[in-house]
Amino acid sequence: MQPLSENRSTIAAVASPSGTGAVSMIRLSGPRAIQIADRATRGKAAALLPRTVRHCRIFDEQQNAIDDGLITVFHAPHSFTGEDCVEFTGHGGMLVTREVLGRFLECGAIPAGPGEFTQRAFINGKLDLTQAEGIMDLISAQTRLSMRAARSQLEGTLGKRTTEARDQLLETLAHLEAWIDFPEEDIDPQTGQLLISRIRSVLDTVRSLLATADQGRVLREGVRTVIFGEPNVGKSSLLNRLLGFDRAIVSDVAGTTRDTIEEIVNLHGLPLRLIDTAGVREAGDQIEAEGIQRTVRQIESADLLLEIYDASQPKPSKAVLPHTEAKKLLVLNKTDLGENESWSGVEAVRLSCSTGSGFDELSAAIRDALHFNEADWGEHSVAINARHQASLQTARNSLIAALDLIENEGADPELAAIDLREALDALGEIPGRVDTEDLLGVIFSSFCIGK
Repeated sequence: MQPLSENRSTIAAVASPSGTGAVSMIRLSGPRAIQIADRATRGKAAALLPRTVRHCRIFDEQQNAIDDGLITVFHAPHSFTGEDCVEFTGHGGMLVTREVLGRFLECGAIPAGPGEFTQRAFINGKLDLTQAEGIMDLISAQTRLSMRAARSQLEGTLGKRTTEARDQLLETLAHLEAWIDFPEEDIDPQTGQLLISRIRSVLDTVRSLLATADQGRVLREGVRTVIFGEPNVGKSSLLNRLLGFDRAIVSDVAGTTRDTIEEIVNLHGLPLRLIDTAGVREAGDQIEAEGIQRTVRQIESADLLLEIYDASQPKPSKAVLPHTEAKKLLVLNKTDLGENESWSGVEAVRLSCSTGSGFDELSAAIRDALHFNEADWGEHSVAINARHQASLQTARNSLIAALDLIENEGADPELAAIDLREALDALGEIPGRVDTEDLLGVIFSSFCIGK
C-alpha cells in the first residue's frame, strides 16, 4: 500500500465508549495532528518526545481551560494509522469530552467516520484487511473462544495463510504460462504433474479454511438455540435458569409467552443465543397464533433445538415439531414432581427448573451436541467470516475448474490459466491485495466511531 498523501485531512474522534466514565480518550490522526493539538494545548504537543506521556491542558479560543489530562504524540510512520497521531486522555464527562473534541475540530481537524482510523492503518500498510476485521471481532467478542479467534486474526494468521496460498498459486501460474508460451522448450518433463500437485496443495488450504465458516459464524453470532415445547412445560423457566436471572415472565397460565424472547449466555466459551418461544398448541386468539407462527420460523433457522416436555405428564402420542435440520436435545423438566412411566427408557436430559437439578448435565449435553468444547477448539486459530467465505468459494471453484482442464490432456491450458488468475484474485481479496475500494466502505462502515 502507498502511504497517504500529505494533503489528506486530519481526523479526530472520541475513542472511548459514549457516556459518563472516569476518563475519556480523544484521538487525532493525519498530517496536521500535532499542529492541531499544539494549538489547543499552547505548544505542549510539539515539544513532546514521541511515545511519552505529558500532563497538559486544553484551552478554548479565549484561552480558558476546558480540561486537563494526559497527552501522547506518535510520529509517522510509528503509529497505529501510520500517520502522525495524538491521543488526549481527559476526564470522562460527556460535556467536557464533547467540548475538548469540539476544540480540536475548531483548530482544523474534521470528524472521523466509522472505522476511519483502522481504514487509514490498512491503506498505509500497517495491517491487512483480515487484521482490520479482527479488530472489530475483538471489540465485539462475547466469549473467551471468540476473543481467541479474533486475537489470532488480528495477529495476521488468516492473512498469512491466504497470502502464502496466493504466492504458491502465483508461482504455479507463472510455471503454467511459461509452459504455454514456450511449448518447444523442454521446461520440465513432469510439468503437468507438478502443476497438478501445486494446485491441489492450494486447494487443500482453501478447503481447510472454508471448513471454519460455521465456527466463525457461531463465534460472531452465537449458536441459535431455540427452546421449544407445548405451553406450561417450563420453557421460560429454563431460559431464566440458564441466564441466571428472571428475563421471561413465568406463569401457570398457558400462552403467557406470546412473542419470542432472545438473550445470550456464555457456555464453555461459546455464545448461546437463547430464544424462548410461544408454546405450540391450537391458538386461542390471533395474537397467540402470530406468536406460534414466529416460533415455527425460529425453529426453521435454529442451530440447536431444546425440545422440552413436562416429565410428570404422559408422553405425547405424536410430535408437534416443525421440520428442522438443527441438532436436537430432548429435555424433560419438572422431574421433582415425579416422572410419568411413559418416559421410561427415553434418552433425555432430566432436570428441574424449580430445584435447579440437572443443569450441569444439560450444559454438558449442549457442549457435546455441538462438538464445540474448548478442547476441540484449542487448535482452531482461524474462523472465517461471510466475506472470506465468498472469496474462498470462488477460489475453490476456479481451482477445481483449472485442475480438471490440466488433467484433461486434450484441453486448452490457456483456459486453465484463466481459472488460476480468477482464483488468484479471489485469494487476494481476503487480505486486500487487489483493488478493494468498494469493499472498504462495506467493511469499515460497521466499525464504531473512533476506531
